[in-house]
Amino acid sequence: MIEVPRHIIDLQPYKPGRLIEDIQKEYGFERVIKLASNENPLGVSPLAIQAMINSIHQLNRYPDIASMTLRTKLSEFFHIETSCIITGHGSEAIIQTLMRTFLNDDDEAITVTGTFVGFYVITKAIGIKLHLLPLDENYGFDLGAILDAITPKTKVIYLVNPNSPTGTIFTKKQFEEFINLVPENIIIIVDEAYFEFVTDNPDFPNSMDYRRDNIVTLRTFSKAYGLAGIRIGYGFANPELVGYMLKVRLPFEPGIPSQAAGIAALTDKQFLDYYLKVNKTGKEFLYNLYDELGIRYIKSEANFVMTVHDSEEEVNRINEQLLRRGVIIRPLRPFGLPHCLRVTIGLPDENEIYAFALKQIL
Repeated sequence: MIEVPRHIIDLQPYKPGRLIEDIQKEYGFERVIKLASNENPLGVSPLAIQAMINSIHQLNRYPDIASMTLRTKLSEFFHIETSCIITGHGSEAIIQTLMRTFLNDDDEAITVTGTFVGFYVITKAIGIKLHLLPLDENYGFDLGAILDAITPKTKVIYLVNPNSPTGTIFTKKQFEEFINLVPENIIIIVDEAYFEFVTDNPDFPNSMDYRRDNIVTLRTFSKAYGLAGIRIGYGFANPELVGYMLKVRLPFEPGIPSQAAGIAALTDKQFLDYYLKVNKTGKEFLYNLYDELGIRYIKSEANFVMTVHDSEEEVNRINEQLLRRGVIIRPLRPFGLPHCLRVTIGLPDENEIYAFALKQIL
């Protein structure tokens, strides 16, 4: 019998939000409103679609192993050397590459309960000890507590800003004080998957502005750019770190259509700007809804809003009743927040359908 390592036996896999098709089959709906996975409800940039169509005739070939055309575009867009850029099948792939590249069996990682579940899975899957700290009273990262938790075995600190599922940020002042106190031999991963939604906030610390050797910035095309289905992310880091990671990552990722779509999406400012306006309007709609219903919510810097409830039982009741009305949202037990729900901001009619259903339930 094949012996399976204990950390794999005990591993809880990542569980995504419910699929539209599953709810259609279970309840017999023609239309289901999915507000669970922070996807772009507008769809995909027309420029990205055309770029993918144009790339189809190349699918008999392997993609550029170095993603040089995409990295060059990212270099021009963000004014950073290509040697500082790495791409992957989503930012999760880059996290996995980083962990496999730089961590040994005795190294440890620190993050919080109430952030991206994928990091928990990746870390535990490679047998690395993970220290999970609580969020602060405002459902944000407690950077002071993270500093206090650092030990000689700490190799990686994982931060998400804006954080999912809470929508909170830590500020420039907090981040600058934090990085000045973290030892230089510890890698600070700053996951900025929701970066595009917060660029107009003067308190937001764009981690790209802090080009220290131990800071790794992660971003994605999955959220604001609407390319979740083709899994493409990118990261910025010291060129020496990137060089080692390129040795370890899977060859030929991302694929040809993904690289083409990413390049095109960066040029479609009209699509991005329109979505950001739709998202801002939808966020205010949800705030007003929750104020009307007396539901506690956390102000969000992303494309979702988290609500806070009295118990997990109440969360499960609301979630089940919404499913029975053809609306999918995200209970947050897997994130370590069983008393909370996360709702992606949809198109105006989707938000209205969700609001009508929620009022019926409450």
